[in-house]
Amino acid sequence: DAVADNLLNQNFNPVAPNQVWAGDVTYLKTGEGWMYLAIVMDLYSRRIVGWHIDKRMMTDLVSKAMMK
Repeated sequence: DAVADNLLNQNFNPVAPNQVWAGDVTYLKTGEGWMYLAIVMDLYSRRIVGWHIDKRMMTDLVSKAMMK
């Protein structure tokens, strides 16, 4: 299956850090053209735990954000 199981089941209130991370990808218009920004946030602390920006939106955009 291409769709993953819903492990969170709408429970977005973890009780400790690093239990649940959420991410998003957005695009930004710059003087050099479009850039893609991936952000990973810890839902407990609401802190950004990783991010990466690139000229292309590829799978490694999110992978690199998770590694930072």
